[in-house]
Amino acid sequence: MDDFNRDRKIIHVDMDAFYASVEQMDNPELRGKPVAVGGSETRGVVSAASYEARKFGVRSALSGALAKKYCPEIIFVRPRFDRYKEISQKIRKIFLDYTDLVEPLSLDEAYLDVTQNKKGNPSATLIAQEIRRRIYEETGLTASAGISINKFIAKVASDYNKPNGQKTVTPDEVILFLEALPIGKFYGVGKVTRDKMYQLGIFTGLDLKQKSVEFLEKNFGKSGVYYYHIVRGIHNSEVKPERVAKSVATEHTFNENLTSEIFMEEKLQTIAGELERRLKRYNIAGKTVTLKIKYSDFTLQTRSKTLPYFISDKSLLYDTAKELLYQERMKDSVRLLGISLNNLNTEVKKTVVVQLRFDF
Repeated sequence: MDDFNRDRKIIHVDMDAFYASVEQMDNPELRGKPVAVGGSETRGVVSAASYEARKFGVRSALSGALAKKYCPEIIFVRPRFDRYKEISQKIRKIFLDYTDLVEPLSLDEAYLDVTQNKKGNPSATLIAQEIRRRIYEETGLTASAGISINKFIAKVASDYNKPNGQKTVTPDEVILFLEALPIGKFYGVGKVTRDKMYQLGIFTGLDLKQKSVEFLEKNFGKSGVYYYHIVRGIHNSEVKPERVAKSVATEHTFNENLTSEIFMEEKLQTIAGELERRLKRYNIAGKTVTLKIKYSDFTLQTRSKTLPYFISDKSLLYDTAKELLYQERMKDSVRLLGISLNNLNTEVKKTVVVQLRFDF
């Protein structure tokens, strides 16, 4: 008898190259051409790349100079986040026609729990097809979807037939699907963890499944328990339309403003380490990482990402914060950086903030 819940029907919808696709839709001259949103030939980083650009190895967080080197025909366009948000809201309204259990992860992806849905349709596969069709008809953009019994498998499945496709993993297919899955395809297994697993002889889900929980915990800490469960199809995280606002945060105001993302990476390493120590002191973890940026003109900006599992580890905090750092181009020099973690696994009465005092 399987240990996982067979009854839930979860859809993960992921827009295809969202920012770049919006730019190509709004400007016909860009269609069919390699497009990079953000960055330039001489500075900055790419926020998003069209599929035509991805064929050359251009991807998000790549420097504009390297993008130009990889793809000499690349076309750089400035990001228009107000436009992306406008379309994202239209897509969100479509989701809500089917269920109120919608958990947005970002502007271009969300989880939907359609176990009980407003259409009374017992087929999550057909619902996903209808949602993707409506997104195309109402926005002109394509989306991909993954459908399964939990958020983790749905997330992995949505990447299976991209772009403009979907994949359903039924309860009877879950175990074989996970056993055959390359370990690098497991959502939440980054490059560093993947390489470490390779060194331990773990290349597929089946390899992972053969390791004991003690072995995984010894080599990967608390994440090892997570890996032990997900490869068995066990991931009971609910689709939560409302996020927990309470958080634990660490931030630092610099003596001199920072002008380079490279220097900011170094500072984020230190901030992530301090945040990890505070989380362990309170014995808590969270799912939503927020990067706080205060510019030299005192304007404030935050960027967030929600993971499918709880974290408190420095390396995961740093990797996520770094990804958020390169999400879009800096508009000025930076006087403060902070990382906060919310959507916690325990009750915290108030936000805990530590101000780092040492010199950088």
